[in-house]
Amino acid sequence: MAKKHALLGASSSARWLVCTPSARLEAMFPDEQSPYAAEGTIAHDLAESILRHKLEGKKLPKHDHSAEMVEAVNRYVDICEEKVNEARARSSDAEVMIEARLDFSRWVPEGFGTGDMVIVADGILEVIDLKYGKGVPVSAVENAQMRLYALGAYDVNEFLYDVKTVRMTIVQPRLDSVSTDEMSVEDLLGWGEEIKPIAQRAWDGLGECTPCDYCNFCKARHTCRALADTCLAAFYKDGGKLNQLLTDREVSDILGMKDLITKWIKGVYDFAYEKALSGEKQWPGYKLVEGTSRRTITDPDAAARTLLDNGYKEEDIFKPRELEGITNLQKVLGKKGVAEYLEAYIDKPEGKPTLVPDSDKRPAINTVESMANEFTDEV
Repeated sequence: MAKKHALLGASSSARWLVCTPSARLEAMFPDEQSPYAAEGTIAHDLAESILRHKLEGKKLPKHDHSAEMVEAVNRYVDICEEKVNEARARSSDAEVMIEARLDFSRWVPEGFGTGDMVIVADGILEVIDLKYGKGVPVSAVENAQMRLYALGAYDVNEFLYDVKTVRMTIVQPRLDSVSTDEMSVEDLLGWGEEIKPIAQRAWDGLGECTPCDYCNFCKARHTCRALADTCLAAFYKDGGKLNQLLTDREVSDILGMKDLITKWIKGVYDFAYEKALSGEKQWPGYKLVEGTSRRTITDPDAAARTLLDNGYKEEDIFKPRELEGITNLQKVLGKKGVAEYLEAYIDKPEGKPTLVPDSDKRPAINTVESMANEFTDEV
């Protein structure tokens, strides 16, 4: 049975707290699940099985997960075990909840979610979340999802434990990232009261659509007018419509939106393509045609035998054997194996220069012009 999702779920809270109409707009579209999300679900199921085996004595079911997934999940499990032991050292009756349903409807209409690991003991309430993805590190600092989970965990344990501090941790094992945020219960409850009216507006579908960093995860992104306006009109704000050429400021603005615009255009195309393919839509000015296809050999072994039988040489029809790339070898050897056996054979040349915002922490490199100026100064 598929899990029921809250309209105002914790995982999408960073979006609906900024763009309050988005939750109701998303409800108009079917659920999406990318291969990465499906992989994350499998990793969470494995983590739950291992934790229940270690902490509750449950039998560990057989699995055929990759070595990479098992290694990553076990790093998360080790952190959870360590925190459980710390809590039990403080309080012998510490409560440990795995994949706990957390209700935070006291602050968010019909709000609930699932906490990967919740630990409650006198003094401290901990919420730990596994992020299996390896796209971008997710920080626990001021993280709305983690705070909503903490509110739900506190609400059910408020009268059972003398909790003073809330600690929220996000573990991203495949990025070697562990981040923690800590706040007092008073501050957490104060934040909960602050978001109450915002959550009510989101529940009612009120407010203006507001493009933000989380648009790429919104199911309504393909046809959202506010996002389209933002992508198409951002560089006109300095009066660009009056000029034949873009100003430097406008070029910088466009660079800052490169990822958003690229993903938005691809998303609109994918949306339109799927609707046309299913027959739901016939877009004005567009039609579906047969694309270019590549010829493939259906039975390479039989084809090779035929060529050899007809006098062709092996070196003429076979590719030379190739060593797998570092990424695939690491899946087999693990990071330690790559370091132990291959370090002497690995070279990491300087990366190709990349244009990034000033906020990027990497130091700026010398351009040809600046190096020439430096040389002139020395002379």
